[in-house]
Amino acid sequence: MLLTETFSTGFAVDDPGLGEPEGGPSSQFLQEQAAHHGVWVCGSCPEIPADSDPADRRPANSFVLAGPDGTVYRYHKIHPFTFGGEDAHFRAGERLVQLTIEGVRISPFVCYDLRFADEFWGLATTTDLYLVPANWPEPRRQHWMALLQARAIENQAYVVGCNRVGEGGGLKYVGDSRIVDPLGELLATGSQGETILFADIEPAKVAEVRDRFRFLPDRR
Repeated sequence: MLLTETFSTGFAVDDPGLGEPEGGPSSQFLQEQAAHHGVWVCGSCPEIPADSDPADRRPANSFVLAGPDGTVYRYHKIHPFTFGGEDAHFRAGERLVQLTIEGVRISPFVCYDLRFADEFWGLATTTDLYLVPANWPEPRRQHWMALLQARAIENQAYVVGCNRVGEGGGLKYVGDSRIVDPLGELLATGSQGETILFADIEPAKVAEVRDRFRFLPDRR
């Protein structure tokens, strides 16, 4: 289950008290839900990394993926959104992350990361599924929808994007969450209101598409 970017706080980049300790209330909520429902649950939240310099209390925009067995993975958003001031209040992550769950090879990203195709390309050959939680505002909704499909098509992988709805910080969010298959087909979409989307993710489909259309080996 994929929740939005900063699901527990909203995209508030100018609150110096927003950061939680790593493993704080937001992360604990994800772990509790994962254990209660017996599923994997993820979303992003502002966490101060445990190994950070004590003098730097800026949080990372931390993608937290919690499993029903208590396993927790983290990815720190590597591209803070400079236009929105996120870079002044959040630290940038330093490395990309990949993991495998029940045979599905997963690469997590967060919101603004979606604009940087080279990061997705670099992980493509070992990725079946990209997960992208977001707070992507309505004025740029066409970018969000187009980029999700582009990342799926060019990397021949599933892409799941979960975006916020409602209003906050003077901005409107309309969702446009979607699940895209390796050929760019929309398997499920939602817009304008809260909803739950479902689709099957099949690594065999990724392998089939890549074997039929050998685009990845042709990259230079």
